[in-house]
Amino acid sequence: MDIPSKNKPAAGRYALLDELRGLDLLSMIGYHACWDLIFLFGMSAAWYTGWQGHLWQQSICWVFILLSGFCLPLGHRPLRRGLIVSGAGVLVTTVTLLFMPEDRVVFGVLTLLGAAMLITGLLQPLLQKIPVWAGLVVSLLLFAATYHTQDGFWQLGPWQILLPGAWYANLFTAFFGFFPRGFFSTDYFPLLPWLFLFWAGYFLHFCMGRARMEPLRRSVCAPLGWLGRHSLVIYLLHQPVIYGALLLLFHVFEQ
Repeated sequence: MDIPSKNKPAAGRYALLDELRGLDLLSMIGYHACWDLIFLFGMSAAWYTGWQGHLWQQSICWVFILLSGFCLPLGHRPLRRGLIVSGAGVLVTTVTLLFMPEDRVVFGVLTLLGAAMLITGLLQPLLQKIPVWAGLVVSLLLFAATYHTQDGFWQLGPWQILLPGAWYANLFTAFFGFFPRGFFSTDYFPLLPWLFLFWAGYFLHFCMGRARMEPLRRSVCAPLGWLGRHSLVIYLLHQPVIYGALLLLFHVFEQ
């Protein structure tokens, strides 16, 4: 009879994927802690609002979205998962609108991931007919081409396509990436371009195949895996916890 190791992951799980998600979650918590310190507690950090902070923020969201797409085929109920994550996105939007409207989150990353899961789940019969390498390459090209949707243009190699101003009309168009004048959100991830990065992760999963994914079952850091497996709950709770901890810390130092 085999005695299970303490580092052995739960049956059927790819431990390194959970741990990568946990590591990215820690990076996100650090990024948001810096955001609170700078924008809520008045600390100064020029690097955070410069290219260094932008690069940090992009690294977090790229890994998170790509990994979510990669892991979607591992589940058996993408529509159910999409509804749960979408509901969490609605909760975040509602709470921020009610209690901190000046820092509201409209169409944040949870709303994006929930929508991407629902769209992918519905289109899965069609997506599975696409050759996986072609799907990966086309998804990456479309992500690159539509990356500047919020800036009013698409980039096709050396050519720029200016987008009609009429597309940037209202809250509905903002969901797709065409936000109207006066729109504001502290966490904004519309479908364009991010759905294509999600799909890149989705097709990458099939490009690798289950046999080449076997090494991903090995655990390197179990605590990170725990964070990764509970990422949704931690995401919902981390900002109130960070803010409360910083408020207490500053109160103690003021005494």
